[in-house]
Amino acid sequence: MLLAIDVGNTHTVVGLFDISRSGANHGDGPAAELADHWRIATTADRTSDELALMIQQFLGFHGFSFGGDVSGVVVSSGVPEVTAALREMSERYFGYAPLVLEPGVRTGMPILYDNPKEVGADRIANAVGAFELFGGPVVVVDFGTATTVEAISARGEYLGGAIVPGIEISLDALFGRAAGLRRVELVAPRHVIGKSTLESVQSGVIHGFSGQVDALVGKVVAEIGEATTVVATGGLAELIVPFTQLVEHIEPWLTLYGLRVVFERNR
Repeated sequence: MLLAIDVGNTHTVVGLFDISRSGANHGDGPAAELADHWRIATTADRTSDELALMIQQFLGFHGFSFGGDVSGVVVSSGVPEVTAALREMSERYFGYAPLVLEPGVRTGMPILYDNPKEVGADRIANAVGAFELFGGPVVVVDFGTATTVEAISARGEYLGGAIVPGIEISLDALFGRAAGLRRVELVAPRHVIGKSTLESVQSGVIHGFSGQVDALVGKVVAEIGEATTVVATGGLAELIVPFTQLVEHIEPWLTLYGLRVVFERNR
């Protein structure tokens, strides 16, 4: 089994892959090989021992343990403190260093950024996973702490993308600055024209961010200049995507799948 760990600024997602099925049923998407997945809050001061305890409990749901069941660990991380703790955890409890997606790791994808080292590991994992699943050209929209857009060419080159403030941090700013507004449940409103403050906020989020995605993706596809597949991932993708016009596929575990592909290319 393979542990794929994606550390974001807000959440950390852990996936358990059955790599004995590698290469099979790629058309079925990441779920074909994903045995289970878990989401936890990212806490920078969590120790390697605490991380080990949490992951051991997750593995225990399937009757697995550190001893012999997990043959690899692959990590993408935007939080250096957590990266260091995961390295220590893997070396102490699994007996080997994890594969951390960072400069020098073989991805099989040319990075056509002015400075390739600036591209976040999660963005590269998304691009690798999307090209593996859908070919190119392909555009990935990731609804995370930031909403990111990645463009991948027909030849499998990472062309670049765009970054905008994510939905949740945008709402944090709104509620923090507007004393008369309170937090709302993020669900689809009955109407675009809200009949209450709650519904007005919901409408603004759902229709505003879906419109933002369509506008941005439309410009990216136009710049690519040919028919392009558009795929979304991230925690809020299933909420926003039904209201978009250009997103064709939702792959909730695309980042984890991309990490699995990178792990295979570095074995």
